[in-house]
Amino acid sequence: MTTSSASSAATSRSRLPFAQHRSFYYLIGTQTVSNAADIIYIMGLVSFVLAGTDSIMAGVFVPFFRIASQLLSGLIAPLVLTRFYLPRLLLFCQLGQFLIFSVLAAYLWTAGIQASLTLVFTLIFAMSFLDGWTTPARNSLVPRLVDKDGLLRANGIVSVSDQMIRCAGWAMGGILVAWIGALPTLMLAAVFYAFAMIFTIFIREPHQHTAVHVSSPAPASEEEHIHAKLVEKRHLRTLTEGWKLIWRTRSIRTMIFMDMVDMLGGSVWVGVFMLAFVQQALGQGEEWWGFLNTAYFGGAIGGGLLVVGLVDRLQGREFIAMLSGVAIYSILTIVFALNTIPLLALFIVIAMGPATELAAVSRRTLLQQSVGREQLPKVFSAQDAILNFTFCISLLGMGWVAEQFGIVNLYVLAGLLSICAFGYGLFNRRAFRQYADNINTSNEL
Repeated sequence: MTTSSASSAATSRSRLPFAQHRSFYYLIGTQTVSNAADIIYIMGLVSFVLAGTDSIMAGVFVPFFRIASQLLSGLIAPLVLTRFYLPRLLLFCQLGQFLIFSVLAAYLWTAGIQASLTLVFTLIFAMSFLDGWTTPARNSLVPRLVDKDGLLRANGIVSVSDQMIRCAGWAMGGILVAWIGALPTLMLAAVFYAFAMIFTIFIREPHQHTAVHVSSPAPASEEEHIHAKLVEKRHLRTLTEGWKLIWRTRSIRTMIFMDMVDMLGGSVWVGVFMLAFVQQALGQGEEWWGFLNTAYFGGAIGGGLLVVGLVDRLQGREFIAMLSGVAIYSILTIVFALNTIPLLALFIVIAMGPATELAAVSRRTLLQQSVGREQLPKVFSAQDAILNFTFCISLLGMGWVAEQFGIVNLYVLAGLLSICAFGYGLFNRRAFRQYADNINTSNEL
């Protein structure tokens, strides 16, 4: 390499990270504000539905329609994520959610308790359909906006941001609903969606991939037919490529399966199960339900900061960190299930946060490094579809377990499922050794 070329390369390296990190922080900004809007609107809407119908099942339909819609949008997400530039797609999703939610909030403001639940759930479904594209788009953008060596740190920052807004959002959302009412809370959520859209405008992808644009077919009918067949095959290949990559790549398949097993037990931290545990196992009131939720998210924030602080030690050891986090979490879950002392339960939940974040951040980093940038949106889309489906099954199955065997045994089962996930990961450790060897070889080259 000549002196001039080396100098230009050094200059490009010095300039590029600034542009990358600036868009990365805009990405964090839009996701933070959007997540805050999601939490506020869910709490406000659930409160509004419960007040108008006095039916718990009607309130349950709010998260149910969100997850079901995200599951469906996840199935076609690969086609969308590969056809459009990710920053533009995020902007489209944020704009669409803002407009649909504005219609929903205005309708509820004018109709009041006479609002049609059919229309309300339809608008929720439409919003959530767009939201189903934002998570895989964000996770796919992160490795494009930061340097490879900073990927683990970036994922830690993203995780801390997510947990902080959840911790503050669930606490402040309840206060807002009680203080100003459900409808004004929904109006505030609309303002948050507007700010999320504004942040998205400033996201730039330094190395934009080539979006797929289909050229106009020739006028001849036979050529049109051939062209249509080619487009159909291309779309089918795009929709299935992520699923095939998961199935063919042992390390990715292992991580997705571990996620699925964890998710089967993960639904036990949903509000209705937590409230039942607080009342039946700990013998406390609803205030301890709030304490435990806040403690968990506080521990998760601490865990994310811990990962960021130890990034140099964890670099290259993501698989060990992932397994360690899963093992600690599973043991703590079983101890939590068998404990009857409220204060001890609080400390156990705080300790779960770092273990959960260590596993989640390491797993996400491994997944982002396992495939090329162009295939990453397809893999994340398939992963989201799998986990959303698993969560729906888990909600129904864990509800049956709680009724048949009791709330304590429910949490014991959740811990045992996490132990199974740990065992499966340990059994497939050779795939990650091969992966680590490939990474080290590419770095040396």
